[in-house]
Amino acid sequence: MSVNSDTTTARESNGETSHAEPPGGRKLVAKLAVVVVGLTAAVTLMLCAFGLPSAAGGPHHAPLGVTGPESAVAAVQKQLSGDDWEVTAYDDPRALTRAIENRDAVGGLALGEDGVTVYTASAGGQLIGNAVGGLGTALAEQRHVSATVHDVVPFPEDDPRGTGLASAALPMVLGGMLPAIALLQLFPGHANLRTRLTGVVAFALAGGAAVTAVLQFGIGTLDGDYWVTSLGLGLGMAALAIPLLGLESLLGYAGFGAGSVVMMFLGNPLSGLTTGPYWLPDGWSTLGRLLPPGASGSLLRANAFYDGTGAGGPALVLGVWAVAGLALVLAADQRRGRKTAAAPAA
Repeated sequence: MSVNSDTTTARESNGETSHAEPPGGRKLVAKLAVVVVGLTAAVTLMLCAFGLPSAAGGPHHAPLGVTGPESAVAAVQKQLSGDDWEVTAYDDPRALTRAIENRDAVGGLALGEDGVTVYTASAGGQLIGNAVGGLGTALAEQRHVSATVHDVVPFPEDDPRGTGLASAALPMVLGGMLPAIALLQLFPGHANLRTRLTGVVAFALAGGAAVTAVLQFGIGTLDGDYWVTSLGLGLGMAALAIPLLGLESLLGYAGFGAGSVVMMFLGNPLSGLTTGPYWLPDGWSTLGRLLPPGASGSLLRANAFYDGTGAGGPALVLGVWAVAGLALVLAADQRRGRKTAAAPAA
């Protein structure tokens, strides 16, 4: 028998036992607990990000036009004096419909002696359009008259409910994230920094054209100038992908991960692509429209259904994001250049 065996036997005979932890002891349990808690927190955060804004959804200071006799208009303004609607009086139904087409109002009510005419804009937001319709129907019942609904800015006949627009939300976000991930894997390192940037811009143009083609010619959801709409979608994808590339170039994968989480957990649920900007609570709606997914959705809606009316604001937001991402890329490039120049002196 070996010396080590004799020593072990002697210790066991004296009642001594080894306190060494078996492989995968407390450290493994602690690590597993951290992973479980982290994943639970992530799922909870995801639920809050997607669920809370929807749970608090409804008209929030939505601009509503009203026309008709002064006494009737004043009564409606008094009845709707809360935070849901911002009521504006118009001279006649023609002025009201023009305001809806110019995106100054989400809908309107024309009050007459024999009925209420309800003007909606379903392409501006299906839920807010339904709310205007319900409001007009309820008002007509109070006045004991009939209600007639006219959709001023409808979806195309091939997709009257705008299902294709709702399905475009996730591809628009992934259209910015996936190319960044693929290019980082295929062209890693600082030497390929400009190659990745070129690839993102090329993909944004191609991806915007492809998504627009499917939505407009395949599903029939969009009804606007194809090239203008596709360039707008491409700008949205670039405005999301370029900052992610910049964050990774400057801060590594931690920066890329943080940016992706913000875009996925905040930008996507707050985009308002299917609901329109006035359905989410004011603060959430403002934040959503300042992030690339929300600005991209607003630009898409403006180009596809309103002949570009209201496109300037979201286009500016997307441009700022793209320029900010480019600045991060250039900063990373200059930092690497300074390190390279200082290397021989060291």
